[in-house]
Amino acid sequence: MADTSFDLIVVGGGPGGYVCAIRAAQLGMKTAVVEREHLGGICLNWGCIPTKVLLRSSELFHLLHRIEEFGISVEGIKFDLAKMVARSRKIADMHSKGVAGLLKKNKVTVFDGHGALAGGGKLRVTKDGKDVATLSAKHIVLATGARARTLPGLEPDGKLVWTYKEAMVPPAFPKSLLVIGSGAIGIEFASFYRSLGAEVTVVEVLDRVLPVEDDEISAFARKSFEKQGMKIITSGAVKSLKKTANAVTATVEQGGKSQEITAERVILAVGIVGNVEKIGLEGTKIKVEKTHVVVDEYLRTGEPGVYAIGDLVGPPWLAHKASHEGIICVEKIAGLNDVHPLDVTKIPGCTYCEPQVASIGLTEKAAKEKGYQVKVGKFPYLGNAKATAVGDREGLIKTVFDAKTGELLGAHMIGAEVTELIQGFSIAKALETTEGELIHAVFPHPTLSEAMHESVLAAYGRVIHI
Repeated sequence: MADTSFDLIVVGGGPGGYVCAIRAAQLGMKTAVVEREHLGGICLNWGCIPTKVLLRSSELFHLLHRIEEFGISVEGIKFDLAKMVARSRKIADMHSKGVAGLLKKNKVTVFDGHGALAGGGKLRVTKDGKDVATLSAKHIVLATGARARTLPGLEPDGKLVWTYKEAMVPPAFPKSLLVIGSGAIGIEFASFYRSLGAEVTVVEVLDRVLPVEDDEISAFARKSFEKQGMKIITSGAVKSLKKTANAVTATVEQGGKSQEITAERVILAVGIVGNVEKIGLEGTKIKVEKTHVVVDEYLRTGEPGVYAIGDLVGPPWLAHKASHEGIICVEKIAGLNDVHPLDVTKIPGCTYCEPQVASIGLTEKAAKEKGYQVKVGKFPYLGNAKATAVGDREGLIKTVFDAKTGELLGAHMIGAEVTELIQGFSIAKALETTEGELIHAVFPHPTLSEAMHESVLAAYGRVIHI
């Protein structure tokens, strides 16, 4: 019989849970992970990784249609959706097995089943309604993640109305698509299907797409999407869906007027709700607000010995944030001296649409609302030689500084490879870099990263190439 007593148990094997477990094991704790579906969680199996595989395929397809610009001729360009999906699933499966290998390497015990708190430091594990084990530990970390939010009257049916899961494994390519919600998930799927030729309409209830981004980046993104042929309706709400055999007609209200939009498929991408059900929270001191568990700065819940991390707790709901929370949580438990609470302004966010969007820290508007006097720098990809060389001149880098101290408050980017470039500003914020260090840093030429440097220079009236 497997050992059932541990120092720490993690409920959920996603990017928060498995990283938390590995770090706990590194710190000498006897650790277990309880996972009911797939190691790697939604991110690795049905989110971050497989969607990026699909987006890479659509990116290449899009590039091939302009390949003659580069002096190359290609005939008969077409795509095989089944092969795209198969590659996506294969890569997700490969990395899920990789997580299993990492846990084994670090001597973390894995239990296949559903975990629920049973009181007194115990956790009941079941599978298909049958008991698997009752585990005990001084510390239990809840990392059960979240799922797609649904709206009354717009519930997904898996056939005509999809969540992200169905959108990743379509049995056939939809010629037309309605996406409800323009956050990262909605826009990534809109970009994927539009790049492959689908007629795509996006409806957003707020007044702009990618509403968490800086206003200027949102506006730039909208123009880019519409230039690609995407139809975008902001300040609009889908009131109802009427289904036929192979299509859906949506009634959309905007500005007091209604219109009907018919599409073969609908993707619902209106946020997430935490997986707080059936994990034994009843009878505990754990508080739940708006479907998410309330924790303190070190991820402790109101119940002694129980912690929560990742999408189960507060925003931003990102894989790398979940992983970092897992590490903070166990390092605090282990009594390490250099553990610091998470600063969400130092967490970069990325959207892998075409063009890519990435940001970190405060937007210009948010900085001003907090009372900062700001210096703002902007630099367009049009002025960057590498962007011209690679054929991606559509982009903008924007930086926001505290005018009094020179602190980098935020950076906001749209354009080729900005999801890779943003880490430069992430490191800068982690090191509490001021404009002085960034101005005097030497950026290699020719690179896209030079646009980052120029945006800093622009904030201080020293821009060179515009």
